[in-house]
Amino acid sequence: MRLGLGLGQRALTRDNFRFARQMGCTDIVAHLTDYTEPVLDLARHDEMYSLDTMLRLKAQMNAEGVELHAIENFCPAHWHDVLLDGPKRAQQMDRLKRIVRDAGRAGIRMLGYNFSLAGVWGLSYVEAARGGARTAVFHDPPQSPMPSGSVWNFIYDPDAPPGVVAPVSEAELWDRVRRFLEELVPVAEEAGVVLAAHPDDPPLPVVRDTARLVYRTDYYRRLLDLVPSPNSRLELCLGTTAEMTDGDVYETIRAHAGEIGYVHFRNVRGKVPHYDEVFLDEGDIDMVEALRLLRDGGFGGVLIPDHTPSVACAAPWHAGMAYALGYMRAALTMLRALDEEAGR
Repeated sequence: MRLGLGLGQRALTRDNFRFARQMGCTDIVAHLTDYTEPVLDLARHDEMYSLDTMLRLKAQMNAEGVELHAIENFCPAHWHDVLLDGPKRAQQMDRLKRIVRDAGRAGIRMLGYNFSLAGVWGLSYVEAARGGARTAVFHDPPQSPMPSGSVWNFIYDPDAPPGVVAPVSEAELWDRVRRFLEELVPVAEEAGVVLAAHPDDPPLPVVRDTARLVYRTDYYRRLLDLVPSPNSRLELCLGTTAEMTDGDVYETIRAHAGEIGYVHFRNVRGKVPHYDEVFLDEGDIDMVEALRLLRDGGFGGVLIPDHTPSVACAAPWHAGMAYALGYMRAALTMLRALDEEAGR
């Protein structure tokens, strides 16, 4: 298993690539979309997902000793009608196919995606982690329908008429993801790229009047079975899995360790509809046991800390990530030492 770091668009800098390497990381998972923008500029985001941009980013990372392992999430402007089954679906599927092919040409072997209309929604930030560290929590907030012209908490059409997105059933959403995978998985196979699916966070059956896809642990298998392929895998988020009410995070790892693209390695306290994201060593998951099960199941890919509480200092994000990465590196070192002692 290898240590990685997830970086958003504005954090894709030489200093952060160097920080990752100094923390012992070998890989970067990049978010090319700037998720702070309320309205998406399609032309600019096309440029961010171009072959030239991927090659340039890869070269910049390589110069600092790390690899571009994965691109996480498509830009909502690129596939809102794939998610909504709208009039531009065919055109947007062609754009996604181009992105997959360009990732393959650039030598990027993993693309993460989250087939969700409401996206990651409902989190607030309070001092809920150890020592009053500021962190993300989900405390069953009131839900309102999604406004027209929006998806994934973004406005893709500021001129959309007033109104809300029509309710979407679970059956409709599963039909949409099936069609998406039937078209995109063969392209991924040709390009040598793995599509890795993230579960829904928060893992509720319905959010903002729209169904969710993977909000139960047994739905991981349901998703993988839609279009079986070694190029269709899971972006296993341990925190989201632990938030689910139906199953067991350890059994989920045992069931799917050989089908994981990469892992979001984070811990939580509680389950939906009330949970807090916390430091790796204070949540409900025994993270060392999770690592052991991943190892025993044959997973040899990349782990990233995903979210982490902010630490009270001059560099809250960097300190939080450094703590998480140090914990992960120490745990991996310990497991390797135990393997050597046992003669494995």
